[in-house]
Amino acid sequence: MARDVRIIGAPSDYGANRRGVDMGPSAIRYADLAAGIEATGASVHDAGDLAVPRAEERDPNRETPSTGKAKFLRETRDVSRSLADAVADALDHGAFPLVLGGDHSIAIGSLAGSSRGADVGAIWFDAHGDFNTPETSPSGNVHGMPVAAALGKGSFADLTWAKAPGLSEENVVYVGLRDIDADERRAINESDVTAFTMADIDERGISAVVEDALDVASAGVEGIHVSFDLDWLDPNEAPGVGTPVRGGATYREAHWALEAVAERDAAEGILRSMELVEVNPILDESNRTAEIAAELAASALGKRTL
Repeated sequence: MARDVRIIGAPSDYGANRRGVDMGPSAIRYADLAAGIEATGASVHDAGDLAVPRAEERDPNRETPSTGKAKFLRETRDVSRSLADAVADALDHGAFPLVLGGDHSIAIGSLAGSSRGADVGAIWFDAHGDFNTPETSPSGNVHGMPVAAALGKGSFADLTWAKAPGLSEENVVYVGLRDIDADERRAINESDVTAFTMADIDERGISAVVEDALDVASAGVEGIHVSFDLDWLDPNEAPGVGTPVRGGATYREAHWALEAVAERDAAEGILRSMELVEVNPILDESNRTAEIAAELAASALGKRTL
């Protein structure tokens, strides 16, 4: 049966410290996203963008966590709730939710919606761990906190909207980490999440690492959520991101990784939801990063050369 893909734009830049990432959904759409997905045999329905007020019109400290710091917490809550409802509605109607960010804080809503009434795993393709809490974050930028939020770490434990009810640490897998804060490193090592760094990919190869990640994320759950930050790629490949880190994945490694997701999904039906985040057109070159994002979405959904 052909997949019905519902595109949901979440043009939020509340979680980042550089403006422009709110234009990411438009840039990815402009890069022939729908045509690439339709080439897989899927049907596409674009649900448009969530209503997200401009950050310049809001007070970043209007609402604060019980301890620590988290900028635009009120606005992040509102976006997360709206996105969780949109993702859950897509799933309830038999559609596949493909979320376009926006900064990575939107993953709080994606995970909450995808895990509403279901046990899920998550694969996190990212240079960063996103495992900070308001208590450990050096900046207070929530795009560095979505995994911790979804798992109810720190002061997020008191915020029901932030937690993904069907997500367990044992089914969370990082692929390709290379830039981690000291407190974040300690928290990841003390948790039950699985973390593969770029060094693991260098040593073992992308194929072995991704296959292991799929095994862990999908063990005993109803499906997996794939969260793909474009800064996972090396900035020479994808320059249009707000927090570039040298030494990332190549263009071909990125496609192989998501082709592996598609192959496992074809065999086992495990892919439940996905998001592409942190495309910033202001920092991009001729929309290169958005074009890669669109291509990668098609690879994850089964596009092949032959």
